[in-house]
Amino acid sequence: MLTSTTNDITGHRVTRHIGVVRGVTVRSRNLVSDAIGGVQSMLGGRVGAYVKLAEAGRQEAFDLLLEHARAAGGNAVLAIRYESNEIMPGVTEVLAYGTAVVVEPG
Repeated sequence: MLTSTTNDITGHRVTRHIGVVRGVTVRSRNLVSDAIGGVQSMLGGRVGAYVKLAEAGRQEAFDLLLEHARAAGGNAVLAIRYESNEIMPGVTEVLAYGTAVVVEPG
């Protein structure tokens, strides 16, 4: 599956537009990550415990996006974007979306 944040992929041409596809997940912090993150935030700098949680959410949303694109018949996703929203304290929705297309070399 080819992916891009741009509207095209160099060396390929779009032969069919399928439409918007998305992957969404909802993740919550846990007691351990909150404890580690709290200590790290007091020390300043990068808060690795929360970076890992954020990256896991984005990866899961991205994987679901690709799954949705494949199920719709696409072999590429263009204009990929991410959004996140805190649903309630400690619970975050992560959305990955883009346009599923069929591309061919050329």
